[in-house]
Amino acid sequence: MRAVAARLGVAPMSPYRHVPGKDDLVLLMADAVFGEASYPAGAAGEWRPRLELGARTLWSVHRRHPRLAQVGPLTRPLLVPNLLAHAEWMLSALDGHGLEPAAQFEVNVLLYGHVHGLAVHLEREANAAAATGQSDEQWMGGRAAALSELLASGRFPTFARVVGSFQDGYDLCLDSLFESGLKALLDGLAPVIEGGAAPTGSN
Repeated sequence: MRAVAARLGVAPMSPYRHVPGKDDLVLLMADAVFGEASYPAGAAGEWRPRLELGARTLWSVHRRHPRLAQVGPLTRPLLVPNLLAHAEWMLSALDGHGLEPAAQFEVNVLLYGHVHGLAVHLEREANAAAATGQSDEQWMGGRAAALSELLASGRFPTFARVVGSFQDGYDLCLDSLFESGLKALLDGLAPVIEGGAAPTGSN
């Protein structure tokens, strides 16, 4: 709160006239950030394009604001209007397919968890680069000898074969992982949504 006051050029206690404390301020900031996303009013259509739009919109918000994923864990969701607007979009895309409410909600949480699970690494990636002064490629390059020793040990034959097949190395890109993960999730969920069944593991 003192840092916010300093940025605003006001007395240290001034922000408390507007918000009770840091936690409340963080919630307001998160709500404002989620509010950058918008969805077509009254949109209809197939469930898959709508879920893809929702997931990609949420990913783009986290991309622009890497700290957002650090605000709260999946099990303690942020109860702010603009995040609920996202949930409304996702749940409405699942309506009319015969899913039980709990299964409908679980699909939404699974997709949100995919976005959130990858997004937590956005700030960590930036922090690691700042702390070491190295890019990801430079960091891995400094560990090439240790990796080669592990591969040559014979203890991990499948890992060695897969990694050894990368002629030009492997570029671990979070955006690519997001897209491939989203496709895999939606492919797997298609029979659930179109058949009105509960996801495996649902109560």
